[in-house]
Amino acid sequence: MDKIAVLIPCYNEEKTIAKVVADAKKALPEAVVYVYDNNSADRTVELATQAGAVIRYEYLQGKGNVIRRMFREIDAECYVMVDGDDTYPMEYAPEMVDKVLNHNADMVVGDRLSSTYFTENKRPFHNMGNSLVRGSINHLFGCDIKDIMTGYRAFSYGFVKTFPVLSKGFEIETEMTIHAVSNNMQIENVIVDYRDRPEGSESKLNTYSDGIKVLGTIGRLYKDYKPLGFFSLLALLLALISVIFFIPVLVDFVQTGLVAKFPTLFVCGFVMLAALQSFFAGLILSNMAIKNRRDFEIQLNMIRRHKMKDGQQEKQ
Repeated sequence: MDKIAVLIPCYNEEKTIAKVVADAKKALPEAVVYVYDNNSADRTVELATQAGAVIRYEYLQGKGNVIRRMFREIDAECYVMVDGDDTYPMEYAPEMVDKVLNHNADMVVGDRLSSTYFTENKRPFHNMGNSLVRGSINHLFGCDIKDIMTGYRAFSYGFVKTFPVLSKGFEIETEMTIHAVSNNMQIENVIVDYRDRPEGSESKLNTYSDGIKVLGTIGRLYKDYKPLGFFSLLALLLALISVIFFIPVLVDFVQTGLVAKFPTLFVCGFVMLAALQSFFAGLILSNMAIKNRRDFEIQLNMIRRHKMKDGQQEKQ
């Protein structure tokens, strides 16, 4: 097991990868630097090898797929994940590692949004999207995470080995954050400088399509982790629709003593039944979610005991 592993997912980053690897080795000389290539068509692998990185491969396209492969294959006491585009200065990595190894943090967020991101980033829709995602998650999950979409993070062994990677692309950062928040894991924040990509280096993130995927991921994970809240909102919406369409039927009945719109009355009744079903479905799924959190704590304890056992064997 490595003490510190630096994980760099890469796709066509020949302009910057050598510098990122060199900076990582300088900032964390005791770390093993892994570059996971995701079907690059340029000299990324060659330059990363020359810089001294350990090269591994993921052939399914997408950042989420790369992170799934990294988390499965690498065992370390602390993991530092950073993008290969040289937008994150590595001098903040020792502080992030210290919070994991010495302060029991499960995830450390490299917070760009509290420093230079909004001035350095040249894509205004990315700025708006980051603010929208941060506000949505903090509101829905009752937390105060400073930067949801950052690609600069540090993780504990327990986080990495219990994180179920479901996303395939750039939604993965959102999924990581919600997983940590929902399972009451210790999250720390380190404010880091952000610098825009150097000239000739192109972002792989599509503002609109990836933004829609991220918002969809938030909705899906809110349903999974907070089912009572999700289905209560759905029940409220259905109940309002039922009441709004029922009011004219009720007014006609009060005035004439007759029900002139039986189809509308029937539909209102069925919609209200759907609202009740949605609410009770939320109650049932909420109890299941509580059980899943209990099972997660048991799983986390088992992983920690396994890690301690492995550490004792290595010392012997």
